[in-house]
Amino acid sequence: MRTLILKTASNYLLPLLLLFSVFVLLRGHYLPGGGFVGGLVAAISIVLHAFANGLKNTRRFLKYNPWVLIPFGLGLSLASGFAPMVVGQPFMKALWFPEPLPVIGMVGTPLFFDIGVYLVVIGITLTILFTIAESTQE
Repeated sequence: MRTLILKTASNYLLPLLLLFSVFVLLRGHYLPGGGFVGGLVAAISIVLHAFANGLKNTRRFLKYNPWVLIPFGLGLSLASGFAPMVVGQPFMKALWFPEPLPVIGMVGTPLFFDIGVYLVVIGITLTILFTIAESTQE
């Protein structure tokens, strides 16, 4: 299904959908959204690129295997859970920086937990879908 229209559209949609996934990620600890939904949007945008340009071209575009994101995301989420324990607070207690950042808003451990979930969801979803796609091509 590599039509010229899909290929052209995916080249324009990929950066827009990735930007939207970051928006959903950052919006998540105030309103519906967060790391899981943002990660799914990012993964689906990359899958759209794979449909349009082929799996080999998408793997070349990504430069790294998606499973590499899983340990980084797990580590970041785990670190955000243990960070409050360093200052004498219970595990997973939310810690916040005193001043909000201009575009992001309040930054704290929940945001880092969401970023970790975001990376894990992208890594797992793409690993599963790429494995299925490669097994059906053989």
